[in-house]
Amino acid sequence: MANLREDISAAMKTALKAKDQAALATLRLISAALKDRDIAARGNGNQDGIGDDEILSMMQTMIKQRTDSAKMYRDGNRPELAEAEEAEITIITGFLPAQLDDAEVDAAIAAAVGATGASSIKDMGQVMAHLKSAHAGQMDFSAASQKVKAALLAKA
Repeated sequence: MANLREDISAAMKTALKAKDQAALATLRLISAALKDRDIAARGNGNQDGIGDDEILSMMQTMIKQRTDSAKMYRDGNRPELAEAEEAEITIITGFLPAQLDDAEVDAAIAAAVGATGASSIKDMGQVMAHLKSAHAGQMDFSAASQKVKAALLAKA
């Protein structure tokens, strides 16, 4: 299986050949963010740069930023700018694995709580770390953290 770096590079070449400027611009943004993260990782002693799980996390962040921007543009009556942000979201989302639905997220949280032996809100960090390692790129972790918190509070 090809890794995300190769997928991004191949998509950039395809967009360049197809003269798809919108896709190319978005892919260049992804590539630039990836290079920034790699440079930071090298500064911390990781010579290979960041792994696929961190790339997925970076892309999730990029999607969240664009979602927030699109909402602000819509609220500000700038639909053309909102549509540009949404087009970027579509391109970035194409690199992510299939997202878990609500029932699957709930099941993953229950499994993570069981696997970590979490019994109180103090164990939330362990549960979130377990979820991030097992389901990188497959769920919105900010929304999942609320569900984890609720599950741990109910357990206490």
